[in-house]
Amino acid sequence: MNNPILDVTDLRVSYGRGRHAREVVHGVSFSIGAGRTLGLVGESGSGKSTIGRAIAGLTPVSGGSIRLGGREISTLHGRARRELAAQLQVVFQDPYSSMNPALRVADVLAEPLRVQGVTGSAAVAKAARILDLVGLPSTALGRYAGGFSGGQRQRLAIARALIAEPRVVICDEAVSALDLSIQAQVLNLLRDLQRELGVSYLFIGHNLEVVRFISHEFVVLHDGRVEEAAPADEVLRAPQAEYTRRLVSAILSPDPDVQAERRAARLPRA
Repeated sequence: MNNPILDVTDLRVSYGRGRHAREVVHGVSFSIGAGRTLGLVGESGSGKSTIGRAIAGLTPVSGGSIRLGGREISTLHGRARRELAAQLQVVFQDPYSSMNPALRVADVLAEPLRVQGVTGSAAVAKAARILDLVGLPSTALGRYAGGFSGGQRQRLAIARALIAEPRVVICDEAVSALDLSIQAQVLNLLRDLQRELGVSYLFIGHNLEVVRFISHEFVVLHDGRVEEAAPADEVLRAPQAEYTRRLVSAILSPDPDVQAERRAARLPRA
């Protein structure tokens, strides 16, 4: 990919130190272009959230490279890392624990802006605009974050992530805690915002159908290694790796004939 926004090369993450260190991410590489979404999929324990946390600077990197807009960020700390927050944001899984319920929405949205030196009426105007983009009224600015439903609070989390105008947003299981109908609304919102703002997403999830809805490319992980990487539709239509075929065959379908085929594919051959 020419001039990717996010370029991850031979990423390695280990837990522990010295001879007790245990590597959990083994040389993972992928790139995301401007205005594109890469879906990082795999079962629980595959390393997908660890990779997201490493890119976000929440988990130390033991090897490899992470470049954002051509700049190496895996070695940044302190003030340099905080300044990077304007370009790289995260939306976490649980909308109820991702923000302080005792804060007013205005304060929740103002925090990322203060790093950029945006305060006062300019911050209020920007906050009102981002609330409108995520489908919430400007009157929400005066309300407490704890007074919103799960779907509304996830919209607030998306607003907080986007208000600083980042280049990349990491969505770590961002809809898995929501009801199915709310999931669809939030996924559609994320796609609409991408078209309008040109932001790139690293979308982490375990449900292949959900991740396919929003993703242009897939990276399939298993035990901290890349099993397969290809356009999203191609991975689901004709998976190449045995592990990916098992994941695809496990997807539930409303079509009984398709479901029967997938069930047969999971059974051991005689």
